[in-house]
Amino acid sequence: MNVIVLGTRGFPNIQGGLEKHSEKLYPLLAAMGVNITVICRKNYFKKADRLKQWHGIRFIYLWSPKQQSLETVVHTFLACLIAIWKRPDIAHFHNMGPALFLPLMKIFGIKTVFTYHSINYLHNKWSLSAKIALRAGEYLGIRYANKVIIVSNATRQYLLDKKIRKDLIYIPNGKEIPKAVKDTGLLNKFNLKKRKYVFTATRFSAEKGVLDLIDAYNMLDNPKFKLVIAGQADFTTNYSRKVIKIASGNPNIVLTGFRTGDELGQLYSNAGLFVLPSYSEGMSISMLEAISYSLPICASNIPQNREFMLPDYRYFPPGSIPVLSEKLSELFKKGIGWKEKKAMHRMLEENYNWENIAKTTYDIYNDLHDHSSTKKQISGFRK
Repeated sequence: MNVIVLGTRGFPNIQGGLEKHSEKLYPLLAAMGVNITVICRKNYFKKADRLKQWHGIRFIYLWSPKQQSLETVVHTFLACLIAIWKRPDIAHFHNMGPALFLPLMKIFGIKTVFTYHSINYLHNKWSLSAKIALRAGEYLGIRYANKVIIVSNATRQYLLDKKIRKDLIYIPNGKEIPKAVKDTGLLNKFNLKKRKYVFTATRFSAEKGVLDLIDAYNMLDNPKFKLVIAGQADFTTNYSRKVIKIASGNPNIVLTGFRTGDELGQLYSNAGLFVLPSYSEGMSISMLEAISYSLPICASNIPQNREFMLPDYRYFPPGSIPVLSEKLSELFKKGIGWKEKKAMHRMLEENYNWENIAKTTYDIYNDLHDHSSTKKQISGFRK
């Protein structure tokens, strides 16, 4: 069974929830015998980091323009031409922008899966024309894909209410329970002490609420903890410039840049509180990471974050900076008890297990492949 993956920038070690999702999911599918080819965006990888194969996955690195409004559209169109040429059994599209081109696969008789991660047209960073294109991609992906996967139940209900299609399959993101990282080299580099900082890992984008978090922290009078932000902007914007400028004005706000692997593990392992101030999410992998490290959490009260069923006091209204400021101080002091930790780990094991997620995805692939093979056999018999 041959599957081509379209819509991701690529992996491993590339910033983004979709990229982390793909980095975890596709090696498991490859281990199940699926032949996976991922079409990556060449400009996100240094030449030395462009792997031909990784954990049984093959990569194709394809040029894309370095412009936010054009990158996804141009890259996906070119990737579709490669997919049509290679004739996989299944083309797996991620996100609504790439799904604009999903009907091309249907024209050429290639089966399709569409994974819907987040309601992208709600993000303020997009122009009106981009939002119209994203809505079109949403409709085309949901309407014409052979199978549609939604990573959030809240988002699934939102889409069911739009009445485009009923058979939307819920398969969440996943997270294994990690071992705490004992190395503290990165903490020492930034002069951080264990359990003495509030932490978030995010892109510098308006829908992530990074400026709200910085403003809320700056409202605190002589806080006993630092604010640490891991991440960067995908593209330099006025918003990302403002994040860096305001953060740089407070010596207790630490911007670590994009971190991955053990370095990111260090930051999660030693934080005193994790904060997710976003206005919009699909299913936050950074929140799943924080849960897996048993961190106390403070999150915006949006439906996708509510799915994690944390205690009510751990949520705040998105955009309410004074409330967030109070929550930072309150929840940092409160910490987290062993009963809550145990409940969080049980939730991960029961609902967000990558092995189960991969198995469910494999069953979807297998169902499409079996139907396709049967059709070919019947067609051949009739001839």
